[in-house]
Amino acid sequence: MAAGTITSRQIVEQYRARIDAYDQRGPMINAFISLNPKALDEAAALDAERKAGRTRGPLHGIPIAIKDNYITADLPTTGGSLALEGFAAGRDAFAVRKLRQAGAIVIGKTNLHELAYGITSVSSMGGQTRNPYDPSRNPGGSSGGTGAAVGASFAAAGMGTDTCGSIRIPSAHNNLFGLRGTRGLSSRDGIIPLSMTQDIGGPLARSVSDLILMLDATVGFDPSDGVTSASEGKIPRTYMSGVGDSSLGNVHVAILTPYFGTAKDDEEVGAIVRKAVGELGGMGARVTEIAPDGFDALLQGTSLINAEFKFDLLDFFAKFRGPVPVHSLGEILATGLYHNAIDGVLRRAEEVESRDNDAYRTALAKREAATKAIGDLLAQHGITALAYPTIRRKAAPVGEQQPGSNCQLSATTGLPAIAMPAGFTADGLPVGLELLGSAFSEPTLLRIAYAYERVMQPRRPPKSTPALGR
Repeated sequence: MAAGTITSRQIVEQYRARIDAYDQRGPMINAFISLNPKALDEAAALDAERKAGRTRGPLHGIPIAIKDNYITADLPTTGGSLALEGFAAGRDAFAVRKLRQAGAIVIGKTNLHELAYGITSVSSMGGQTRNPYDPSRNPGGSSGGTGAAVGASFAAAGMGTDTCGSIRIPSAHNNLFGLRGTRGLSSRDGIIPLSMTQDIGGPLARSVSDLILMLDATVGFDPSDGVTSASEGKIPRTYMSGVGDSSLGNVHVAILTPYFGTAKDDEEVGAIVRKAVGELGGMGARVTEIAPDGFDALLQGTSLINAEFKFDLLDFFAKFRGPVPVHSLGEILATGLYHNAIDGVLRRAEEVESRDNDAYRTALAKREAATKAIGDLLAQHGITALAYPTIRRKAAPVGEQQPGSNCQLSATTGLPAIAMPAGFTADGLPVGLELLGSAFSEPTLLRIAYAYERVMQPRRPPKSTPALGR
């Protein structure tokens, strides 16, 4: 675009052609719930800005995909639920607003596991999203629409949310890089909540450079979300400033053996991830193994999703009394306008009478203890990052349960974790390696991922969505 050999409008046209060919036809990836009808006009306006000498930054005129639990001023927001059909928030979520200010174009809103409450990405509004690496299998979730869209090159990059694995699992299943940042790195303003304590938004991308561009545009303090005050003074001007050195001599990666599992079905993914960690060792990193005493017990009972969902959703809806079609989880249940796949979890959440109870306080105390224990573990052993499979099993066939998630460690501690491509199973399905570091160690995690990507070049486009014209 800077050289004038292509325009933003042409880029949007090319992505739209791929969406037209593969999303509802061909392999029927079904990544999008809605497309932006004004995307070409927005691209033309940004092209005019560029021609006039004004460029907002590296995302100027770049089409991106947004998970449909981020509110947007110009497109409905459904959370994947028919119960929210027609909800027009009238404003952008913080991250969406920042991306638009940076010149990005929202090409469309992506499907998700309904209300972000699951990891296979099926919803009453969007149906079942399919994995472009094997359309008979799921794309991960809950940000599976974004993962599939970016994996299939329907957009340059995308935004997801992560309450327990919802950025990282789709990244693993779609051969992508995805980051769940430190709690407080990114604003939750304008995201339909699942658990405000555990929720965070973040990018998924085909390369670390693209991930960084999205990250630079969306992180930082937001007065509408007080938790982001923790990030002040801890975010570089650009995360690109910390990458580029392929030497990992000062990096200590510890393989977290309890997260590799012991079942026969865990072995294939575990072996691929161990090999990927070995490549980091070949690049100079010190690689060890660690099995902390009582690790499994440390995380038991620390999820807050069931305890918080009903109440956080009620608070969210209260901000939109006019346009929102329902106002509580109870009203969603009463409509019956939701996918049967989430019926059980919704009903269990509705049964919670109060957040102020002994079980909730016990869970908060366990989370605090777990955070301290993992922080001490990293510090005492000089560990830069813990390494483990993002998910211990390959993508399950559509309609089946997806076992093997390792989502809880980052979700409980609030520590950052990056998912990165580790390789492929014998039948061609992507596998993800996850690295978890200390608070606000995103620059280091990105440096490791960038060096790994440069050496290993792990990106392999899916065969189900080839270049058009071939």
